[in-house]
Amino acid sequence: MVRGVGLLAGVMAMALAGPAAAQIVVGKPTKTATVRPRALETAPRDNTGGKLLATGGVTQVEGAGGGGLTPWAVITGYGTDDQVGANAFLTKVYADDYRLTAYGGAIGLFDRVELSAAKHVFDTRQVGAALGLGKGYEFRQTVLGAKVRLFGDAIIDQDSWLPQVSAGIQYKDNERDSLLKAIGARSGNGTDFYVSATKLLLEHSLLLNGTVRMTKANEIGILGFGGTGNGYEPMVEGSVGYLINRNLLVGVEYRSKPDNLAIVKESDWFDLFVAWVPTKNVSLTVAYADLGTVAIRDKQKALYLSLQVGF
Repeated sequence: MVRGVGLLAGVMAMALAGPAAAQIVVGKPTKTATVRPRALETAPRDNTGGKLLATGGVTQVEGAGGGGLTPWAVITGYGTDDQVGANAFLTKVYADDYRLTAYGGAIGLFDRVELSAAKHVFDTRQVGAALGLGKGYEFRQTVLGAKVRLFGDAIIDQDSWLPQVSAGIQYKDNERDSLLKAIGARSGNGTDFYVSATKLLLEHSLLLNGTVRMTKANEIGILGFGGTGNGYEPMVEGSVGYLINRNLLVGVEYRSKPDNLAIVKESDWFDLFVAWVPTKNVSLTVAYADLGTVAIRDKQKALYLSLQVGF
């Protein structure tokens, strides 16, 4: 049985980026069908807030619980298997030539099901004028998501390499359908499907997450869906987080993306993040992201800031 020395939690990263953090736990969690770690057993038995600090992650840029760039298998909020939890978030991404605002919320039901909604506002700033759309032209997109935990428990399963695994869906609807088709996209709406696996290695204060996403989205849907290639493609996403202390997590994220538009070669995304989780009700994530080429501008570096509040 592995001896837990630190409970890692939520990663975050970038808008395109982001993470969370955790709390130190000393003891030997026992894996049985009915036994929980002592910290969970002594949690208040009301309708909310029984999970450990940051174990629901932060809010991913499309609204799911996890890191900033990629969803995790964890369920958002602090509800255990007989409780509910919820989070609201506001994320700002300041790239060299663009601005992205993302906001929304998610609810976790009985540590099994997650439902989320997010809104994206992508400001083209001076690029909009260069394209003849007007300075500050905005692309707006709504994202509705759902996630279900299939098996595994990231906290309890410390005597096994089995990760927690969840499957999710994100439906995206962009308001600029006609314009997106004019630049080569096949549609202004589309649906992503993903499977995430999350493993907490308590002995090493590490969090590992991998996600495989089936998608047609261009720039996560901001530039529509499909184009020269209109079929679903598998994309790989990943997060690694390391707990520095009880409330501070650092890490990296990566997200691969399809290349459907003839007008531009789409780039994969990377970020380096720091997540601060002082209480269960608040988390703040800061990240530096490399977005590569976005629309007609290359070498886009970005500052990612995300605030999450919830229970």
